[in-house]
Amino acid sequence: MFFDTPIYIVFLTLVVLTYWRLGWRPQNHLLLLASYVFYGWWDPRFLGLIAASTIVDFYCARAIARTDDGARRKLLLTISLVINFGFLGAFKYFNFFMDSFATALEGLGFHHTPTAALRILLPPGISFYTFQEVAYIVDVYKRRLKPADSLVDYALFISLFPHLIAGPIQRPDHLLPQVQAPRRFDSERFFNGLLLILSGLFRKAVIADNCALLADAAFSGRMGPPNLPVVLIGTYAFAWQIYGDFSGYSDIARGSAQLLGFHFMVNFRQPYLATSLQDFWRRWHISLSTWLRDYLYIPLGGSRDGERRTYRNLMLTMLLGGLWHGANWTYVVWGGIHGAGLGLERAARRVWPSAAADTADPAPPSFVVTWASRIVIFHLVCLAWIFFRAQSLGEAMTFLGGLRIWAWSAEYGLALRFLAVFSVPLMLLDLINERRGDEYLLETSWVPARVAIGMAMMAFVTLFAANQLNAFIYFRF
Repeated sequence: MFFDTPIYIVFLTLVVLTYWRLGWRPQNHLLLLASYVFYGWWDPRFLGLIAASTIVDFYCARAIARTDDGARRKLLLTISLVINFGFLGAFKYFNFFMDSFATALEGLGFHHTPTAALRILLPPGISFYTFQEVAYIVDVYKRRLKPADSLVDYALFISLFPHLIAGPIQRPDHLLPQVQAPRRFDSERFFNGLLLILSGLFRKAVIADNCALLADAAFSGRMGPPNLPVVLIGTYAFAWQIYGDFSGYSDIARGSAQLLGFHFMVNFRQPYLATSLQDFWRRWHISLSTWLRDYLYIPLGGSRDGERRTYRNLMLTMLLGGLWHGANWTYVVWGGIHGAGLGLERAARRVWPSAAADTADPAPPSFVVTWASRIVIFHLVCLAWIFFRAQSLGEAMTFLGGLRIWAWSAEYGLALRFLAVFSVPLMLLDLINERRGDEYLLETSWVPARVAIGMAMMAFVTLFAANQLNAFIYFRF
């Protein structure tokens, strides 16, 4: 049940119409049932998995909160973490390690290993809801959060369908209190939710899916063997595809939640206008980057134990963040590029302290310096995207090798114009929002303007949506 399909619109409409006719507790029961129907629509075999991990974490958290025995608390925390990461590791990384093991055996001369018969299906959204469960149990252990009293409330916090498959990863102290309190219908929030859904459909169906046509053609070889124009077209197209795709999903998720009276955290803030990699990660997939900071980087030691360990912690965080995205060495390299870049930026700030954004009263950079920084960071991010998009390290290196080859045809000029048509509008929207300080242009308080924007997006989705069924990229994670 993809967010950009008619069946989801029908499902959401039925849920919303029924939901606001009920009281608070029946609302929670309805949403829990609807969320499990939504998840089971993908593959009902995995309903038992999410239910089991939910029940274990609920009772472990309550047991942790009831005792002051440090050893018992650690044991319960360990049980919860082992089960959560055990499920994630078994289902997400079993195939990866088996394939790596088979490759190593073939390198030693052992061929025809029977690993192909040992394949495990990946449960939808397991990376996202596992991180949400881990955040909950850790916050309860550290006494930052009281455990939920109701299994229904906690299960709904984990499985609420707008965020269930691909986030945003919700913090327990933000979403759980909303689940535990009555929601009141707010016509303004409801209207904004509808606009967010339309914004998400525009970003996904118009921007991302059309850019995907070029990215798929370039990376698959249908545009010809890799050369400089093919590499640039494919890389830029994928950069705008993944941004439109994931920010579009986040908009639809946030809009769907607002129709039900919930508020989800913002997940994107004009990331391609970042002036450093650190700035990029403050703008891109914010729910993941803040999770990695709070539950991985800081527990590893953060920047508390000297520069060498800080660089190690940065690299480990980004490598594991890359591996979280998928069971492939390409994601590890993607994370390594970002980890190395963040480390180099930190080293540069030590050499040139005046360049650090967090120094006292830093001088604002000039227009030229700002845009030069944005262009450099955008292309560094694009370099990493090549590994993210490629199916293997060999494919990524072959694709990058095309940068040494010059060729030109009229087809490339047409592809560049096509790319400009579907990337420049999103770029201009980001520039306007950055200048206004808004999350989206939709935040204008003038109702006629919002209605006009919504109608324009509906028209664009109707007229220019790519005629293809592309699953949201992050659904696979």
